[in-house]
Amino acid sequence: MYDLIIVGGGPAGLTAAIYAIRKRLNVLVLSKDLGGKTNYRLALPWVEDYQVIRGLEVVNKFRSELEYLDFARHIEAVEKVEQKGGHFVVTTTGGAALESKAVIIATGARQVRMDVPGEKEYTMKGLCYSALSYAPLFIDKSVIVVGDEELALRSAGELSTVAREVTMVCASDKMLNSPLGKKLQAAGNVRIMKDCEIVEVQGDEYARKLILKDKSGALKEYSADGMFVEKALTPNTDMVKGLVKLDAQGRIVIDGACRTNVPGLFAAGDVTSSYAEQVLVAVGEGAKAALSAYEYLLPTL
Repeated sequence: MYDLIIVGGGPAGLTAAIYAIRKRLNVLVLSKDLGGKTNYRLALPWVEDYQVIRGLEVVNKFRSELEYLDFARHIEAVEKVEQKGGHFVVTTTGGAALESKAVIIATGARQVRMDVPGEKEYTMKGLCYSALSYAPLFIDKSVIVVGDEELALRSAGELSTVAREVTMVCASDKMLNSPLGKKLQAAGNVRIMKDCEIVEVQGDEYARKLILKDKSGALKEYSADGMFVEKALTPNTDMVKGLVKLDAQGRIVIDGACRTNVPGLFAAGDVTSSYAEQVLVAVGEGAKAALSAYEYLLPTL
């Protein structure tokens, strides 16, 4: 039986793993890969690496350590986490049933995509899914934001403070009556396109144009220096549904010490109800989760 199993190999999971190893816990990381969203970064023709604060160096250091300690990792996705008689059983997609005294869930969240031609080709090449991370790079640039939920409004709002022009493509206007929605409608550098179907992303080396179809069926091209798809984030919580408390968005509810409502079960990073989907935030949450798990395990060590 392990002291601690960490599910997820992104920034939060890697940080938690290194902290746990340094506390001399018998720990195992279960993940389909290592690095998570730090494996991707937005490429823009006018941006140099030094202009972006990514936390990538920190995460890569932790990943290198874990790759060296091969006994502490297992590259496989997790299907289910269950609680049995005071400990946890973690079942992988390959059928392995691994037992642990405590578990940290750090499985992150996945973006809701447009599912149109060109999206996959230009992902992270002028098109990405986090204006919160990259908005400061768009000073005096033109940008497109796709989405009509709170995430999209927040992204368009931030971009409107620095960009020359923001085009917001909305499937509906349900959020435009909010204070931020009213501000965007009144902003001189924001254009809101409603009731349009997204047809295709076009470009050269980078995404350059979004093709839309209006209600009449006419196709229109909108050029931009960058595009953000901000439709929603779906937390990867299928393996703990029915076991742990989730919020209205399906994220794991945690307290300030990354504890869930289930003793011995902790969570960190984008999969949780904590604020801001950022690498450095996830790194900090991973450290907190590991320290909380160690405190929980200390009487049994």
